[in-house]
Amino acid sequence: MKVINSLKTTINGIINNKKYLLFLTVIPLIIDIITKNLIKSKLMLYDAVPVIDGFFNIVYVLNPGAAFSFLHDMNESYRRLFFITVTIIAIFVVLYIFAREKSKINTAGFALILSGAIGNLIDRIIIGKVVDFLDFYYKTYHFPAFNVADSCITVGVALIIIDMLFFSKKRDNDKKSV
Repeated sequence: MKVINSLKTTINGIINNKKYLLFLTVIPLIIDIITKNLIKSKLMLYDAVPVIDGFFNIVYVLNPGAAFSFLHDMNESYRRLFFITVTIIAIFVVLYIFAREKSKINTAGFALILSGAIGNLIDRIIIGKVVDFLDFYYKTYHFPAFNVADSCITVGVALIIIDMLFFSKKRDNDKKSV
């Protein structure tokens, strides 16, 4: 009974936050899918197109690991199973938290994290690796290539941290004074 009530609360929370879910999950996810498909259709693997000389390229690389190629050398079938399983669990956890979140900043952050997780999950399911294409660099140092989904996750986490650092204490104080 407790599980069913928790599930109802989660679904109601998602419905209440649907405008955030729609705009900050679906739209960035569509942009992620479109940009990855453009890269795959217009570039050959490992091609680089200079955009801002000495600073930024559009590239086509496949990342078998997680952020910064974490676990890239793990056995491919285990790595794929691991990342798909962990991502699906993370999606459910984010949805659960998202549904209960009252802060608009945190809600936006969790919606963006959800978008990024789904975007990279789609790549992992279809090709077993994630398409990365944004390459920022200075001289010979290249920041690891990334994609729109990775950007969504990063911005989402940043929003949650900003909310924790600057706004959660104010909300707590406002609750106490009521």
